[in-house]
Amino acid sequence: MKLNIPSPNAKQRQFLKATARYIAYGGSRGGGKSWAIRVKVALLALFWPGIKILILRRTYPDLIKNHIEPLRNLLEPLGAVYKDKDKTLWINHGRKGKSQIIFGYCDNDNDLRRYHGNEYDIICIDEATQFMWDWFDRLKGSVRGVNNFPKHIYLTCNPGDVGHAWVKRLFIDREFLPGENPDDYDFIAATVYDNIALMENDPEYVKNLESLSDALRDAWLYGKWDSFVGQYFTEWRPHIHVVDPFPIPAHWRRYFSMDYGLDMLAAYCIAVSPEGQSYVYKEHYEPNLIISDAAQRIKALTDGEKIFQWFAPPDMWNRRQDTGKSVAEIFGESGIYLTKTNNERVAGWLNMKEWLKVREGDGGQYANMRFFRTCPNVIRSIPLLQFDQKHPSDAAGEPHEVTHAPDAIRYFCAGRPMAEPAAPVTKNVLPPALREVEDYTGGLINW
Repeated sequence: MKLNIPSPNAKQRQFLKATARYIAYGGSRGGGKSWAIRVKVALLALFWPGIKILILRRTYPDLIKNHIEPLRNLLEPLGAVYKDKDKTLWINHGRKGKSQIIFGYCDNDNDLRRYHGNEYDIICIDEATQFMWDWFDRLKGSVRGVNNFPKHIYLTCNPGDVGHAWVKRLFIDREFLPGENPDDYDFIAATVYDNIALMENDPEYVKNLESLSDALRDAWLYGKWDSFVGQYFTEWRPHIHVVDPFPIPAHWRRYFSMDYGLDMLAAYCIAVSPEGQSYVYKEHYEPNLIISDAAQRIKALTDGEKIFQWFAPPDMWNRRQDTGKSVAEIFGESGIYLTKTNNERVAGWLNMKEWLKVREGDGGQYANMRFFRTCPNVIRSIPLLQFDQKHPSDAAGEPHEVTHAPDAIRYFCAGRPMAEPAAPVTKNVLPPALREVEDYTGGLINW
């Protein structure tokens, strides 16, 4: 079988020849990423009879447009057969076996479950920055098999979106965790200027990129990873910020913080150690609750807890026309006495960034705020929060669904700001947080 394709450009050729286990290709828009993935997949399927390849995009329409239709056009003249029922392109090598190119989309955790328990020789993640770290981390375990086929994950990527931080960490900054082998990771940087075919056939595309605002031009035209206005909490590191649950010591001070509206109750219990380390250890996340039901959910969440302060935003004190009472008053009738926090958004987010900042300590890297992995919605939402492009100091209000949990944590950070950046935690030196003070009901409490 002979594949009839145009000659790749220099960067595409480098990608096609790369041999690392995890190979990322990209940078700017228009760099010829999807073409490179398609050609690599076609070559593998033709050369290795019986190989099993998975191509992933975030949505099915993108999958059809960028991969299913082009690969059918490329390989069906060579005898490949596409079966829509299982979204698989089969290439029959006779007695040697059948190669499979499986097309999948992954828009949520339920979609991911269709793939991460299976075995594949090759996985291609097109537009990898649209994928969350947890998805990539789980998919790595699916590249396995008792055979002689090559084992790789190929990724294409542009700066920005929800996966910006982990792609940048692995392939740009090359900051590796224990167990990650630097030799396994290779990045081929490409821009639209490397894509000669596009430059010649669609010069207006390049002109459009050149006319963008500075931040977008740096990211989408030049492929610069440090300038993109995308993920708001670039501090987020799942391996640092997410921890296994443990019994909270009785002497730790405990707080409650929430964001509430009819569309969602996002409620959290947060414990702070004497050293100033905070742990978000309980979560209740539920939509469509009237005030009395929300109060009961909170009572159940905090049953047996000695809550020091109950943080909520100022709009909880607005009186409702139907009852003449505020949410805070109705909660108070249930024994939940709320403390009004400052709702200045930018100051609150900056305070939250200080809590989340990764620091160096005696035992390695740590952050002053961490989350029990039993709080999945806040863990999911924080890295999804984006910058507001009109007000880049603020976080965007859309998609609205991912704002509830971060807002609740922001109210805690506003109600209990860090007095100063914590000193490194060492074995012999107590951090200043042991001597910090809190502003509570107008007075100062030393502890």
